[in-house]
Amino acid sequence: MSDQQPPWAERTVELPPEDNPYRRGVASVGRPKNSRTEPFPTVPHEPTGTGWPGAEQPAARRPLRHHLEELRRGGEWSAAGGLFAFVCWGIWAISARGDLTSPVAAFVLTLLIAAGLFALTRLLGRVVWERQLGRPRRTARGAHLLTGLFLAGVGIAYLRQTDWVMSAWHWIFGP
Repeated sequence: MSDQQPPWAERTVELPPEDNPYRRGVASVGRPKNSRTEPFPTVPHEPTGTGWPGAEQPAARRPLRHHLEELRRGGEWSAAGGLFAFVCWGIWAISARGDLTSPVAAFVLTLLIAAGLFALTRLLGRVVWERQLGRPRRTARGAHLLTGLFLAGVGIAYLRQTDWVMSAWHWIFGP
């Protein structure tokens, strides 16, 4: 074998025995006077744009088409509630036998409130589901379900204001 050491091996400097600071039972204070130290080489920073190795990368923005498709999922609940509310509103408005301006305004206001409820439940879902729990939302079914239930309740309220529907209800099911 040759006496050559690989480049990564630690090189030691042989000192004469009288100048050897490493003697048994003697602690050295500071740096030994005859030691040779080389400064640690510094490497310049090269930004790569990837950040720290465990840091979260911001999610890539999805196109508007994807967000609209996400909002459509579960829309059957809102559509069913809206259709029920519309039919019940129609029965109530026709039974009123008067000018339809006020009932139309009431129904448009109801739809605006339902849209606000939908937006509020989407916002609440974003705060709780995505930010607090860290889970992705893939549909809008929860918001559509709550909006559909609200519209169904509004439809029932319209029917309760109709005299002949309530008298038929009491005739069938009793007072």
